[in-house]
Amino acid sequence: MQPRIQEVLGYLDSTRSELSNAVDAVSPERRSERPAPECWSVAEVLDHLNIIETRIIQLLNGQITAARTGDVGPETETTSVIDSIDRTRIRDRSQRVTAPEMVRPQSGRDATSAWEALRQSRAGLRAAVLAGDGLALGEIKYQHPALGLINMYQWIIFVGSHEARHTDQIREIASDFAGHSSATAEAN
Repeated sequence: MQPRIQEVLGYLDSTRSELSNAVDAVSPERRSERPAPECWSVAEVLDHLNIIETRIIQLLNGQITAARTGDVGPETETTSVIDSIDRTRIRDRSQRVTAPEMVRPQSGRDATSAWEALRQSRAGLRAAVLAGDGLALGEIKYQHPALGLINMYQWIIFVGSHEARHTDQIREIASDFAGHSSATAEAN
């Protein structure tokens, strides 16, 4: 496996482990409950993450398929790509972000089914990333609505950083349920 692919997959594994720990900190019976009317529940956060991940899987699959038939060569670089995108900016919850309608959680999905859907989408994401193993994914670029033109490595890193942002949101929800008020557990 190419070192850059190994690096981004390791990052995804790390952020998923953090997410799992955050979800586990909220009692199962409260995971579908909103901590406040304007806030998302854990189930809604997981559903949102699944929607985003599924859309990025489609992007990666399309871009990698086109690259295999196009003029993208093999990956010759082995330097780190993890800091090629501002992960801190993505994770920063001090700036509220309102999710567009198309990526907002679907009503009525419970936390168990949302978590399972997210696990399945992660398997699809790993497969899409591995399909690009050996290609110079840094040469393949696509416009991100907030980050501008970014390459496929950066799109993969975005998934992990976006997940980390919402892991922090779930931690805020857990804190709210534990009786500690959090004004930042809003739907962002």
